[in-house]
Amino acid sequence: MKNICAWENCYKIGEYKAPTEKDNSKKYKLLCLAHIKEFNKNWNYFSDMNEQQIFNFLKSDMTWHKPTQGFSSSDNFFKILWNNALNDEINSSYFKIENGHLNKFKFDSNDIKAFSVLGISVGLKWKKVQEKFKKLVKKFHPDMNAGNKKYEDKLKVITLAYTQLKNTYRTKIDT
Repeated sequence: MKNICAWENCYKIGEYKAPTEKDNSKKYKLLCLAHIKEFNKNWNYFSDMNEQQIFNFLKSDMTWHKPTQGFSSSDNFFKILWNNALNDEINSSYFKIENGHLNKFKFDSNDIKAFSVLGISVGLKWKKVQEKFKKLVKKFHPDMNAGNKKYEDKLKVITLAYTQLKNTYRTKIDT
């Protein structure tokens, strides 16, 4: 059974879908080629919206209209990931301290875990921390590992560890 074009007074076959509502629902009407062209030429999704509504729509469109949450949110993915990383056992082989550098300030348990995640000595100079981070990013980046989720998750933990140390170094010493 063929569908007739939904355009008023048209009896051609309707083969092309046109939305009936702006809510991204699955509702549509079928139009013939001539009328789908006319429909598309005159279609303006934003026609009945004010500037604020358009701004809000475009802002939401940047996240595919899905809810977002602040980094400080208790159920934020990165916060959970970091807390899980902190709960892992710390490898004691990473506790070698660079001579004379540690006396500038003390590291807390989050910093020590971050050094461990990066696989570097506690108290390493900032320039060396940056070098190690760059090497790890190259090694674990999804583009270098065919998008393997395991490497992507590892890179997230590495990035969180680096951010932890970056914040510590920024607040406690001149880098």
